[in-house]
Amino acid sequence: MSVAVQTRQARGAAMQRVIAGLVMVCAFAATSSAQVYPSRSIRFIAPFAAGGGSDLIARKLAQKLTEALGQSVVVDNRTGGSGVIGTDATAKSAPDGHTIMMTTPTFTVNPGLMRKLPYDPIRDFAPVSLIATAPHLLAVHPSVPAKTVKDVVILARAHPERLTFSSGSTGGSSHLAGELFNSMAKIRMTHVPYRGGGQAVLAIVSGEVSLGFVDLVSMLPQVKSGRLRSIALTGSKRSPLLPDLPTIAESGYPGFQSGIWYGVLAPARTAPEIIGRLNTELVKIVRSPDFLESLNAEGAQEVASTPEYFGDYIRHEIARWAKVITEAKIAVN
Repeated sequence: MSVAVQTRQARGAAMQRVIAGLVMVCAFAATSSAQVYPSRSIRFIAPFAAGGGSDLIARKLAQKLTEALGQSVVVDNRTGGSGVIGTDATAKSAPDGHTIMMTTPTFTVNPGLMRKLPYDPIRDFAPVSLIATAPHLLAVHPSVPAKTVKDVVILARAHPERLTFSSGSTGGSSHLAGELFNSMAKIRMTHVPYRGGGQAVLAIVSGEVSLGFVDLVSMLPQVKSGRLRSIALTGSKRSPLLPDLPTIAESGYPGFQSGIWYGVLAPARTAPEIIGRLNTELVKIVRSPDFLESLNAEGAQEVASTPEYFGDYIRHEIARWAKVITEAKIAVN
């Protein structure tokens, strides 16, 4: 063997030892970082305004996480752009577990509504846990001659586009629930958008529109007073708040599911050990009696999933709503 060949082999072996050493150093650093986690306060980004459902749940989780982790968990409301500003801030944060984010269905709807996002919803995030889900209530004005989902469908087919449904915004969860119902029932109800959920509900109560997919808890008094008639729930199972009310899925449309969900994400490349620690603590919190009680009071039901389940859920929801948005030709300015 020539001296030149021996020299190249020696250099190659030396380089392999250097690379192996670097890999070990990086692995040790990641492990050490996870072992001392958290080493300072944690920022919990809420991409929507204070006082809303996602913000309230984020604050309850933050309080419990502070107790569990021994470091302050501070909610940071980064509002604007239908959640895009806060979500982008999370994506661009250091992947060290000291920034996490509360997320909702908007996260999986925006990719279908917006041509360009400053982040990739799959590549740029590490799922931690799906926390809970909450259904909408399909409710009609009492003047509408419908008491069941079947009645609504019969009316809509007899009078295409005459049945109207309200929502608080184009592309919002109530709007998409109506379009999903249009698609699965093969009917054509007309969407009427309003400026905010409050106005959308008032439109149903006043009879300005025929029906809507509304917040379950806030509308219970309207149902009990007879100002609205409940038809069905949009979730995958019945609610303890209205145990006798069927779901749309039960009423002839298996697979129908819509509503609100709450989940926690971290920036991509956050160490698996840190994701595991956060998931373990969140699952304990969500399944604790007092937290379950607060969820049920909001009409929500706990999920407390694994990171893997939440990742699959996100991918499924992105594809599902992109299809609905495309078929309904929904566009936002």
